[in-house]
Formats: sequence, structure tokens, C-alpha cells
Amino acid sequence: MKLQFPLLTLVLFLLIFWSTPAAAQNTDDLEQMIRASKTRAILVQNVQKAVVHIKVEKIMRNPDGQALNNPMDLYNDEFFRRFFPELRPPKNQRQKNRQNPNRQFRQQGMGSGSIIDSKGYILTNHHVVGEADRILVILYDGTEKEAKLVGTDPETDIAVVKIEGNGLPVLPMGNSDEILVGEDVIAVGNPFGLIQTVTYGIISAKGRSNVGINEYENFIQTDAAINPGNSGGPLVSLRGEIIGVNSAIFTRSGGYQGIGFAVPINMARKIMRDLIDKGTVSRGWLGVGIQNVSHDLAQAFQLDNTKGSLITGVMPDTPAKKAGMRKGDVVIRINEKSIRDSNHLRNEIANAGAFADIEIELIRDGKSVIIQLKLDERPRKLGQIKVAPQPVPTIEQVEMLGMIVEELTEKTAKQLGIETGSGIVIVEVKPGSPAEKTGLLPGMIVQEVERHAIANLSIFKELVSEMDPEKGILLLITSAKGSRYIFLHDN
Repeated sequence: MKLQFPLLTLVLFLLIFWSTPAAAQNTDDLEQMIRASKTRAILVQNVQKAVVHIKVEKIMRNPDGQALNNPMDLYNDEFFRRFFPELRPPKNQRQKNRQNPNRQFRQQGMGSGSIIDSKGYILTNHHVVGEADRILVILYDGTEKEAKLVGTDPETDIAVVKIEGNGLPVLPMGNSDEILVGEDVIAVGNPFGLIQTVTYGIISAKGRSNVGINEYENFIQTDAAINPGNSGGPLVSLRGEIIGVNSAIFTRSGGYQGIGFAVPINMARKIMRDLIDKGTVSRGWLGVGIQNVSHDLAQAFQLDNTKGSLITGVMPDTPAKKAGMRKGDVVIRINEKSIRDSNHLRNEIANAGAFADIEIELIRDGKSVIIQLKLDERPRKLGQIKVAPQPVPTIEQVEMLGMIVEELTEKTAKQLGIETGSGIVIVEVKPGSPAEKTGLLPGMIVQEVERHAIANLSIFKELVSEMDPEKGILLLITSAKGSRYIFLHDN
């Protein structure tokens, strides 16, 4: 019995000895979390001072007219008039509009922006201010200022407006190339008119393209909540630097679903400078048709992987033509940057700027080739590729894997603006065939088979007769969308 109390004392001592450091550790962790939270709150307050609320106004005419002047005028669209009659204006209002077809009304919108210069330059979205007749900017302290549109670039959805002022708070710019997937970010804006709303999330992905929103896409994807009214506001790193311009969301409900897109600040920075300096954007231009590299194409072009951009055509009198670039070349590097895919190549060429000297590394016939050239300025309007008329079948035709082809007549070649002997034309594609599954359509032109130019039907027949369709056949196809290589096989 005498031993029990010393043992009990020893047990209690050990419990106290070991539990005290654990409790202290928990307290330290909590204090550290509180300090980190307060640090973030101070950062947010500093960021908010350079974020503005933008109100826009556009003067419209005849809201019940025949033309739908703006996508927001839903009641002006036949689909909505039929299925959503509650969206229509009252009957007496519609009659009044008919009596006065030139009546004006004001359409209002809203968005966000970031002050990026103490003299009053504000970075925002094209879709926020691009069509506005009046722009009103509301500062952090509630001051309202009229703004003027400096310039806008619909192809990246970037715009710059300016207000009068000096010594305004400025949001510093970061380096969007250096951010990593998984990093914490903050979005600030005015969703649904709720000014200076702050949301928190992470970088979900980088380099998002083919979203179908802008002509040039290289989006940062984030799960920080972005809603209507956030457009044009900043996506900010924990350093308090703007790394992106919030531009769009992916949604099936019209609201936040965890997928937001921001234009990287490194892309927006060049656009912004061009707009401020010149009022318009100047982009580099190479003068080639391009496509991504699939696994089949990588094998056909003797590549180790699918990275890079495959050249499908070289336009005459362009930097690419003068430098000796060819169809079938695969661009893998521009200056110091490795090229991931065709969208990446387009962005790098555009961002390099007009008349820039660049170095291109490409793979040609399995070997590395280095080319030096000077870019041209991208034309304001690029001519559209003409579409071949629906072919009228003639006597001599050849079928291969559900694709029926015939000679390219002089008349059709002239309509397309190409030389006779530049290929053969597809006149029919059988349903369910390998050709249909590959996306071939009547009217497309077959210009090459296995890298050999096709001048006529005889050459085509001779080439395909020696090939095994099960292994696949490499074709160069031209259509209204441009030229591209495809790999046609019957499995």
C-alpha cells in the first residue's frame, strides 16, 4: 500500500510535465495563426485603397425594335419574348416606344478596376467600359470621378481608363510568370454592387487557353469567388501585388461555381502600356498557320513528345517565309521560352511586339534548326480563308477510308485563290467512316499525303496504294479554318 502513493505521484508528475509543453505549443500555434490573419487583413486594407468601383452608362435607342443592340436587352430577343414573356416591358411602354422609335434610354452596368499609376490610370476589362458613353469611378473613400476611356483591346479583354488626380494610391504589379499553382490569392471587387468585397482562394491552374472567351488566352484559374461586378478587379498575391485582372467565370447558374479566370498581369502590362502610349495595341506577327501536336503527329514528325507548335502553312511575303520556315516545321522555342502548344506560340509572338528580333528553334525532319528573324506587325484585319463550293461529283473519283476525292478544277481553285495542282477536293464523306470521325467534310482540300505535295488525283492514287491504312496516313487538309495536319486511320 505504501508504494501506491509514490507511484501515483510519479504518474501525475509525468502527466503535468508532458502536457504543459503541448498546451504551450497549441497556444503558440494559435497566436501564430492570429498574427498571420491580421497580417493578411492589413494587406487587404492596403490593396482596397487602390481598387475602384466602376459604373458605366450606355445610351440606347428603341428597346423594343427589331435589332438586339446588346446581349443584356433580353426582352429584345425573340427567344426570350416567346419563352420568358415576363421579361418584356409593360404593354403601354411598348406602345409608347413604337410611337417614338427614336426614344433614348440609358443602360447601366458595373465593374471594378485597379489604380496602376498615381496620375489616375486605371486597369480594367474591355467588356466593362469598351462600349460605354459615360464612365464613373468611385474611389475607396467614396469620392466619385468622371473617367475617360484611354484605350481598349477586345482581343484580351483589357482596357485602361483615366481619372483626374495626383498622388493616388497605386496597386504594385507582380510577376505572373513566377506564381505557382496552389499559392494563396485574394480577389477584390464589387460583385452585384457590393463594393470592396474581398474573397480568398488559391491558384487552381495556369496557362488556361481554348476557353473560348478571348482571341488571346493565357488565363490564371482561381477558386477565389468571382461574380458579376468583379470584372476588371485585381487578383492579388500575398505580397500585395496584382498578378491578374479578373475577367470571367465558368458557370452554369450565372453565379460563382469555383472556377474564375484572370488575365495574367504580364500579358495585361504590355497591353496597358500600348494603350497609354498609343491608344492601340501593336502585336508581333510571324505569318504562319499552326496547330497542336497529337501523339500520332509526334510520331509522324519524329518528335520525342507532343510539346511545341506544328506549322501547317507559311504565308507569302511574311517574316516566316523570308526566314525559310516550312510546312511541317515544329516550333519548340522562342528566345528563352520553351513552347508548350500553339496557343502559347501565338501569345509569345504577339507579346514580343511588332518588329522585334527573335530566335526560333524548330524541329525539321527530326533535327534541330535555329532561325533568326524580325517579326512584322500583325495586320488589323486578316483575310478570311475562302470556302470551297459544294463539289459536283465528276466521273473519276477515289475513295479512301470513307473519304471520296476528285480533281481540283480550275474554277474551284480560282474561287479559293489557290493554284490548280495545289491539291484534290473532298466531294463526299460517308457517315460513320474513319474520315467522318476525324472531322473531314466535303469541300476540304487535301494538299499533302505523308508530306508529299498532291498535284492531281493520279499522284494521290499512287501514294495511297502503297500505304497501310491500319498504320495511319498523314494528310494536310485546308478548310475555312485554315490548314492542319490530320492522322487518318481505320481503327
